[in-house]
Amino acid sequence: MKPVHLDPAIEVFSTCPPSSSGDPARYLERAVQVAKWSEQAGCRGMLVYSDNSQMDAWSVSHAILQHTSTLCPLVAVQPIYMHPYAVAKTLASIGMLWRRRMYLNMVAGGFKNDLTALNDTTPHDRRYDRLAEYTLIIRELLEQDRAVTFHGEFYHVDNLKMTPALAPALAPGMFISGSSDAGLAAARRIGATAIKYPKPAGEEPPAAADVPTGIRVGVIARPRGADAWAIARQRFPEDRKGQLTRQLATRVSDSVWHQQLSERDDDGEDSPYWLVPFNNYHTMCPYLVGSYEEVAGEMARHFANGSRTVILDVPPDLDELQHTFAAFSLALEPVQ
Repeated sequence: MKPVHLDPAIEVFSTCPPSSSGDPARYLERAVQVAKWSEQAGCRGMLVYSDNSQMDAWSVSHAILQHTSTLCPLVAVQPIYMHPYAVAKTLASIGMLWRRRMYLNMVAGGFKNDLTALNDTTPHDRRYDRLAEYTLIIRELLEQDRAVTFHGEFYHVDNLKMTPALAPALAPGMFISGSSDAGLAAARRIGATAIKYPKPAGEEPPAAADVPTGIRVGVIARPRGADAWAIARQRFPEDRKGQLTRQLATRVSDSVWHQQLSERDDDGEDSPYWLVPFNNYHTMCPYLVGSYEEVAGEMARHFANGSRTVILDVPPDLDELQHTFAAFSLALEPVQ
């Protein structure tokens, strides 16, 4: 397939394979291959997970930078792992070394067991308060040419200056989960894009006018809907063990989006919106499945509702990304 070029106002990110799955000895090779596919297809960047079971997201991002020319790592940043100064210093250093813009996915929570292991008992909404302060310090360190003093409830810094300075054109893009009221309030406070794990587009409320929004979905699109569904069923079969794992994961997560998806029934092939991969613990997001036109119709409603960022699931190959971009191109026609 020929590359499809989308409206530059739409940012599409793929997802890096998680290091907790597959052969560890071949992980670098696999992550680099997906990064190259993503760049070739036209993705703006690639999400790199961060939790207690994954490799260090910054180390993986360095590998992505080394093996691509334009792809921007979207690094998941968890406050309990790093001081905000360390994040700002890393971004400034990458900017000087690679002249590449980075994106940050600001993570407030995660699995309860991960947080408990790190002695973090902060309640859900309060973690977003903490995350907002954390992100504001990073922003000020990178955007100010003077020393930063910040006295918040969770963080204090005094006369702290960032050296080397980051070029303004390389200021990082900021994302945060916007599925909860606390997450949306934090997005508004720090000027971040609020990312949702969406319901079917027809059920999504109008996006907040003062907060940029995006969605996280997987996509399997083909010229014929029957072909897309055949691929989807083969790739993500029903799995009783996976269903039990999902039930356990739901019990140990206080993420609002996780609970919302777990409470939904799957719509089957009557709708492009498909939760079988999520319900069987194959993925962490809903999927859109169908013909180019069917997927485009669903995406067009999300775009019309204000979403301008899409974070895709881990692509199995370059071909899948190209099919996705073909459907997105159709989705953008009514609103161009």
